[in-house]
Amino acid sequence: MEPEALIPKHGGYRKLKSFQIAQLCYDVTVRFCDRYISPRSRTHDQMVQAARSGVQNIAEGSKASGTSKKMELKLTNVARASLEELRLDYEDYLRHRSLPLWPEADSRRKALVARRCATAEEVAQWVREQHGRNGPYGPPAQTNPSLPSIKSIPSTYPEIAANAALVLIGVACALLDRQLTSQALAFVDEGGFTERLHRVRTERRKRGGP
Repeated sequence: MEPEALIPKHGGYRKLKSFQIAQLCYDVTVRFCDRYISPRSRTHDQMVQAARSGVQNIAEGSKASGTSKKMELKLTNVARASLEELRLDYEDYLRHRSLPLWPEADSRRKALVARRCATAEEVAQWVREQHGRNGPYGPPAQTNPSLPSIKSIPSTYPEIAANAALVLIGVACALLDRQLTSQALAFVDEGGFTERLHRVRTERRKRGGP
């Protein structure tokens, strides 16, 4: 049985699904802000920075986990909070322009998730497809067959793009929520660097080491 390493393997954040989706949210947000929000607006910079914070803190937390599980947990939570801030910014964008926020039952939400876009350009292509479906109108917001279809309001590019970003942010937040739960349990069960150092020293003494 291999002795416990003082500093375990860490830093594999690029393989984390949460990092990949958060990075996609960042790329989509940069594209969205450059197209639909004035670069002179504070909102432009705030949205881009919130999206960037989500990505960077996942990476930093992963790298810090080798010596501090507590720091990993803290930074992952900062990433989650940053994405929540970004979500509110997108919702504000829609509300201030009287654009609809897609309900949870909207079929476009599942369609985008199922598409598994890996780049901002792939998301943009999906947005273009949705805009072109049924002419200038998107699919009905109502997905319950017992209710009448609603197609009275044109689906604009900003509406679809903002809602698409919100769908992706929702996926990233859900992944981070699960990640935080897992990290918290691991911290409780295994402790941090001090506890690991104690275990490694104890095991070395048992093996007759210095």
